[in-house]
Amino acid sequence: MSENKEPHVAKFVYDFTEGNKDLKDLLGGKGANLAEMTNLGLPVPPGFTITTEACKVYLGSGEEPAALRDEVSAHLDALEQKMGKKLGQPDNPLLVSVRSGAKFSMPGMMDTVLNIGLSDRSVQGLAQQAGDERFAWDSYRRLIQMFGKTVLGVDGDLFEEAIDKAKEAKKVTVDTDLVAADLKKLVTTFKKIVKKEAGRDFPQDPREQMDLAIKAVFDSWNGDRAKLYRRQERIPHDLGTAVNVCSMVFGNLGPDSGTGVAFTRDPASGHQGVYGDYLQNAQGEDVVAGIRNTVPLAELEQIDKKSYDQLMQIMETLENHYKDLCDIEFTIERGQLWMLQTRVGKRTAGAAFRIATQLVDQGLIDETEALQRVTGAQLAQLMFPRFDEQAKVERVARGIAASPGAAFGKAVFDSYTAVKWSRSGEKVILVRRETNPDDLDGMIAAEGILTSRGGKTSHAAVVARGMGKTCVCGAEELEVDTKRRRMTIPGGHVVEEGDLISIDGSSGKVYLGEVPVVPSPVVEYFEGRMHPGADDADELVEAVHRMMAFADRKRRLRVRANADNAEDALRARRFGAQGIGLCRTEHMFLGDRRELVERLILADTEGEREESLKALLPLQKKDFVELFEAMDGLPVTIRLLDPPLHEFLPDITELSVRVALAESRQEPHENELRLLQAVHRLHEQNPMLGLRGVRLGLVIPGLFTMQVRAIAEAAAERKAAKGDPRAEIMIPLVGTVQELEIVREEADKVIGEVQAATGTELKLAIGTMIELPRAALTAGQIAEAAEFFSFGTNDLTQTVWGFSRDDVEASFFTAYLEKGIFGVSPFETIDKDGVGSLVKAAAEAGRRTRPDLKLGVCGEHGGDPESVHFFHEVGLDYVSCSPFRIPVARLEAGRAATQAAGSDHR
Repeated sequence: MSENKEPHVAKFVYDFTEGNKDLKDLLGGKGANLAEMTNLGLPVPPGFTITTEACKVYLGSGEEPAALRDEVSAHLDALEQKMGKKLGQPDNPLLVSVRSGAKFSMPGMMDTVLNIGLSDRSVQGLAQQAGDERFAWDSYRRLIQMFGKTVLGVDGDLFEEAIDKAKEAKKVTVDTDLVAADLKKLVTTFKKIVKKEAGRDFPQDPREQMDLAIKAVFDSWNGDRAKLYRRQERIPHDLGTAVNVCSMVFGNLGPDSGTGVAFTRDPASGHQGVYGDYLQNAQGEDVVAGIRNTVPLAELEQIDKKSYDQLMQIMETLENHYKDLCDIEFTIERGQLWMLQTRVGKRTAGAAFRIATQLVDQGLIDETEALQRVTGAQLAQLMFPRFDEQAKVERVARGIAASPGAAFGKAVFDSYTAVKWSRSGEKVILVRRETNPDDLDGMIAAEGILTSRGGKTSHAAVVARGMGKTCVCGAEELEVDTKRRRMTIPGGHVVEEGDLISIDGSSGKVYLGEVPVVPSPVVEYFEGRMHPGADDADELVEAVHRMMAFADRKRRLRVRANADNAEDALRARRFGAQGIGLCRTEHMFLGDRRELVERLILADTEGEREESLKALLPLQKKDFVELFEAMDGLPVTIRLLDPPLHEFLPDITELSVRVALAESRQEPHENELRLLQAVHRLHEQNPMLGLRGVRLGLVIPGLFTMQVRAIAEAAAERKAAKGDPRAEIMIPLVGTVQELEIVREEADKVIGEVQAATGTELKLAIGTMIELPRAALTAGQIAEAAEFFSFGTNDLTQTVWGFSRDDVEASFFTAYLEKGIFGVSPFETIDKDGVGSLVKAAAEAGRRTRPDLKLGVCGEHGGDPESVHFFHEVGLDYVSCSPFRIPVARLEAGRAATQAAGSDHR
């Protein structure tokens, strides 16, 4: 890259005295925080930071910025003057560390080199200055080892093997038992390894060491482990890393020296106290590597009370300054405490909620800031039951973690058995190759669902999440044989029906036998079984209760539930739902009503069809009455029948077998034959893009009008009972305004008839699902006939991407995630650039036509934390999600409304 293409920046290098904690984009997290501690007057070894801008120039061109070397030289000169010695000076060497430091913490993912400046000459000067020959040679062998591995690409195992041989020769087991002479020999061995493996000598010029180390840190940004970590944590790949050059302080100078890590609060529980580890006579990597056993930080008070007291004071200063839990690295050099790093510390989900409320009580942060300290993902972790981590378990397979939680029970292989055994008091796990609507009863009865096929948005996964039910999908290692009622696991072991199994929906793991679970008090709180402020209330529940109250006061987005029956609706209401955003009426046509649907499909005459619809009408009405009663005073959006009709008919293979057997036995089989003919007639190559949704209502006379009549009559009945039904009728899969106009005209006519017959005024809003690209692109026209839009982002994602979600997650999504094509599945978090742009455009076009158009979303994205923020930004009125995800959506809606620019609490 030519010089004139370099970014126009004032400079590429900053002294620690020049930066501050708000410059993370430029100085990285480590550099910004070292500067902040320096500004606070804390004991930080002097140094300087090379910016992320320099890294980006290097990574883009393969060459460092032209000005960088001179800037580094100027800062190195200033550092040498401050320290009173020069880098690698033979009689009194200045040594430095070269450390990475990106904006977001990436622990262990990039490179660090300590003790730069040591050479065959300066090691002698270091020994004389320290009065400790062993220390000097130990520092030198560490430099060659780290430099060889990190900068020159030498296999690190070769150095470890050499150390092991040296210990074997001395008949000792730990590094600290090697004396100066042993370490001197080890240095010679290490240099030979470098020469052989790297094809060059270990550099003796200290400036060459530093320059090569800086380049190595830049290069480590694109190392395999760093890229994998960024994909996992969804950190952008274009940020680059800063490089921190810091004067060395030594914790390995004897028993009055040491190194440690400390937390201002317990990162596991959030409780205040003294938390951390300390290791005498050691450098920082010794603590991380676990080569020697550390002691609890509290013991430092007995080892070095002066340093301990100073550290406690500094920890209090940092926590009050950062107003958060701080993670600290420090070194003590012969009784002198030095601060090497601080950052806002990572914490468990429970600790996050406790700490946020504690800091509010201490007056350090307000409610708005507190909401930025917790996440919906953390809340979800707290809601699901967990397996007891102390239990001894045998994992036999792993699938897709489809719906979090922990469940155990007897394996059953069909819905009927699941219901039967459950009613007898048995805990069961429903095991299927894949589920379908027929399995709903069994899924409700089961403790959890396990399938060998499907992904996170398969039928099993979506329904399980809606019920808050544990689910593992796509466990392809399992061979499920539903006819023989058993499954075969890797290694040939067979699990028969009735054998106990356990599944972990948070990890996708499947275990043999029963693994004990620990219940979640947070769910008991949302269910109303645990009350904050009660004597026996969990302190975590109190913290969650307060954060939810904060969120509810701040949020603009309302949160509704996807619920298909009164039981789900009541649970959703307990969880804080403000209505139903999606009631899927197809679930009302299953079970003992299936025969009526079959009769409708098989009807040869108009009279037969009307008779079937007449029989279905009171059943539908009863469902809606119960739903309106459960959600009295809140909106209930009812989607008219959406799926293809073949889903209500028996499986084609099963039917064919039944017909063939009946024919061979010369038994009557007229009904089965008619069903088989109907299945063949309705067969489609891609039924999800065929006769479904609004198309059904247009080609099967009376189907949608029967449903509309049931809704209207149920609403009238509830009003007569002094209820407050607020029904909304949603037409699915509309692609053009003409479809909606025809259905709406018929619906308005039916509603008018019910009003006249009952003498009740009914205000039933009529709208549509936006789930096809054409609907989104013509939203302005569609809004002329629609009073509301509900974005069906599951189908919209399928049709925008051309994905069949039940197939692609298992077939190639893993490869796409590994290659970085996806940061996350577009079925899990909304694709803002593609699907999201259609949502935004449709919302804007719809409101230009109808300013009071109500906008919501009812796809799975309605409960996804990141997607909720997007829906807030584009101005939707509500999100709708499964009952179990309502608290998550409520919390994230509050966070979205209070999102502070530049806040970062990863």
